[in-house]
Amino acid sequence: MPSGQQVQEWVAQPLTQRTLTAGLTLLAWLIWLFVAYTAIAAAARRVRSGARWLRRLPLPTPLQATATSVAGAAALGAGHAAAAQPPEPVAPVTASTVDGSPISLHTADTVGVGEGITIAGGWLPRETAEQVAAASVLVWLRRRRDYQPLTGAGPPHRDLAPLSTTVAAVRAALDATTHTHDTPEPPPVDASPAGPLTVLPTAVALTGPGALHAGRGVLVTALLAALRRPADGIPTVIPRGALTMLLGPAAAVALQQGLPGLQVTANLDDALTLAHGTARKVLLISETVPAAVGSRLAAVLDTGTVTALVVGTSPVGATWHVDVHGRTSQVGRSQEGAARLCVLDQVAATDLLAVLTLTRPPLQRQPADATAVPRPRPPADPVTLRAATAKVAKPTPSVHLRILGTPAVLVAGRPVAVRRSAAWQSLILLAVHPEGLDARQLTDAIWPGIPAHTVTGRLYTTLSDLRRTIGVAVVHHRDDRYRLDPDHVDVDLWHLRTAAQHAATALTDHTGACQKVIDTYTGDLATGHTWAWIDPPRETTRRLVIDAYAAAADAQPDPHHALRFLQAALRVDPYNTHLHHRAADALAALGDDTGAAQLLHRYTHRLADAGLAPIPLDQTTPSTR
Repeated sequence: MPSGQQVQEWVAQPLTQRTLTAGLTLLAWLIWLFVAYTAIAAAARRVRSGARWLRRLPLPTPLQATATSVAGAAALGAGHAAAAQPPEPVAPVTASTVDGSPISLHTADTVGVGEGITIAGGWLPRETAEQVAAASVLVWLRRRRDYQPLTGAGPPHRDLAPLSTTVAAVRAALDATTHTHDTPEPPPVDASPAGPLTVLPTAVALTGPGALHAGRGVLVTALLAALRRPADGIPTVIPRGALTMLLGPAAAVALQQGLPGLQVTANLDDALTLAHGTARKVLLISETVPAAVGSRLAAVLDTGTVTALVVGTSPVGATWHVDVHGRTSQVGRSQEGAARLCVLDQVAATDLLAVLTLTRPPLQRQPADATAVPRPRPPADPVTLRAATAKVAKPTPSVHLRILGTPAVLVAGRPVAVRRSAAWQSLILLAVHPEGLDARQLTDAIWPGIPAHTVTGRLYTTLSDLRRTIGVAVVHHRDDRYRLDPDHVDVDLWHLRTAAQHAATALTDHTGACQKVIDTYTGDLATGHTWAWIDPPRETTRRLVIDAYAAAADAQPDPHHALRFLQAALRVDPYNTHLHHRAADALAALGDDTGAAQLLHRYTHRLADAGLAPIPLDQTTPSTR
């Protein structure tokens, strides 16, 4: 600090060499600070702008990164590989795994496939997913078995309701990875997986954030595994409280309808008594086991026939910590080889358990004199509407879409190769629904379980590629709905529906009208494809021709001709009980009792191979006997 004398000297003469030097130095420092602040502020603005740009930058997904890496490696080694061995056929990439964990990719045709299936609401091992698909096939075989053409008895077309979105997502994921093109049939009964007991110790308690989800997964997996072999499968015993804990409000519905292979007791004591008294293997699922019950649980486990799964804590057995993805760990044990369990939320578990209830619904006998339920007429199709409304002659459509049997597209009589599954599905969906579908309905059917906003762009790309492939704009978009243009495309399914509608209303030459339906039907809808949405329209189409065969048989005065119609109908649907009983009655009326007995014997074995039981005679209408 300056002294008082120095201050007085500066006031008397302020502009000295020393004060000027000090002032200029201070000004220089102030200018430098201003320049530094300006530079730092500008740099900060650039950093913030760059960060915002990076957040908007579309980074590659794990699938794209994996595919790019594989493609790069293949390109670098292509010269050496070509000389060593012929190239393997290229398979479409649907999902990848990292450290054995499935990656859920909403940009792929599947919901996520690796060591298992990732869906909205959980993860399923591949064996469990295959059991879900087999159970869904069993539902449709049961509906085919129970259908009674022309009688109005039993459930009419209301039993064609599609299965849940969860089931559709599982089937779509499996279909994308297996690429099967065989007619869907249930797997042999002897080929059923062993179920969840192969990875569970004799007694285990599940804890952690995924414990409840894993408990539901084990319950669903066990019941699916037991479905294929009801007599030899492993039953599941569960107290009512544990079932309510796992399923919530859906537990009451499950108790009312009943689930094959599940035995529900009032409490844990009754469950232990039931499990202890059986001589066959049993899976016991329970909530937390009190310490006082531990000794009794240990005694039940000593029988060697019981496997206990506790969702909570237990004084007996191992304790596994389960994360939300189903991965398990045990304190003090190595993580290598740890089991991964099926995990499901309440919605997914309820959807999958609903399939089990549909495989064996209760049959209600209808009195013989009951009023027949009228069949809904086939929907009006563009062929009928075009004929009814046409005022002037229109050119013949140049594109012919054949979807009865193996699908094919013909342009000016020449086949056009449609290679994308999504393109085929779009064409056939719009052919089945000539009134049109909106974008949400199309994406939900083709890519079930995937949010619609993530695949809408793929739908636009699919339809654009389809137009370029065919060369004709066969799909129109008006009023937010996609439709096939009947002026440019002709569909064989539309002709079948027109013939069926005429047969349903014909007052003369009814036999000829039925024969027209039979001649137009050239095979199942989209034969060889197992898309998750295909079953309801496929079965509806099959029933049109079954009705025609049955009506034609009724109109035949010659029993030999009637038998030929019934035998031809059995080739269309070899699982229908009504047709088999009518064919057996026709054989018996012609004096061939041996042939009738052999026909029913083969039919019973066919049902048993599919996991179905024949309908008892006291639950059939007189027309089926």
